[in-house]
Amino acid sequence: MPIRPLLIAPFAVLLSLGGCGLVPQHEAPPQPVTQQAFAERMDRLETDLAARCEASLETRASHREEQMDLRADVREVGFLLRHVRRDLAGLRGEASQEPTTQNCPVADERLDNKTLVGRNEWIGFPEVGTYLEARIDSGAQTSSMAATEITPFERDGEEWVRFKLGLKDADSVVESVRDEWIEAPVERRVKVNQASGEQSRPVIQLLMTLGPLREAVEFTLDDRTHLDGPVLLGQRFLMDIAIIDVARRHVHDRPTFSTPSAPDADAASETQDDTTTP
Repeated sequence: MPIRPLLIAPFAVLLSLGGCGLVPQHEAPPQPVTQQAFAERMDRLETDLAARCEASLETRASHREEQMDLRADVREVGFLLRHVRRDLAGLRGEASQEPTTQNCPVADERLDNKTLVGRNEWIGFPEVGTYLEARIDSGAQTSSMAATEITPFERDGEEWVRFKLGLKDADSVVESVRDEWIEAPVERRVKVNQASGEQSRPVIQLLMTLGPLREAVEFTLDDRTHLDGPVLLGQRFLMDIAIIDVARRHVHDRPTFSTPSAPDADAASETQDDTTTP
């Protein structure tokens, strides 16, 4: 059957268009940039950057001027406020707005009836007949005294102790008392935890003087020969009666004790022999 020419024509047109679409098209190669063109392009870029920088600097300068004007306005307002306060003070009859210093009665009350002491003080023991140097320690709860050869014994059904002062050669003391025995009743005992185990220490009470103070003070007896000072005064003595100035030492004078004569010493020794029951 013969093909009609009218049907062949459209296919021919489509094939011709498709063939044209399949033929590759070659682009023109880029032209090389000449040195003059490159220089002109860089000049234009430099000019553009310079214009932008100048515009930015002008903007910043404008902002600085605005800030300076604002500061000037603030200073002016402050100046006006000060004048207004001064005028108000004049109207109220106030001569000055400066604060005045007033004495604090609470602080004064805390100092009333209290004795000032330094970090080290001379103390006296009238019943023993000697003076000693004491270290003031507000961190310690109780007071303690250096003692050696602590020997407990019983007298009239009560517990007593006999001891000697634990002194070093450099410690100041009335020499006649340095190696003398001291006896006192035991008020109580305290337990202390040591590396070697738990220890029980006797507590005695002795009359003590410090400057104008004259008090019965409890002392824990312990061998303190390895520590500084034969006596330590703690919180129980200091509370409500003394104030410490750690920058000072020996605020109060050392008490004086006369050395007993030979007959008096012999009489005291005989009395001790008669009344002591080891």
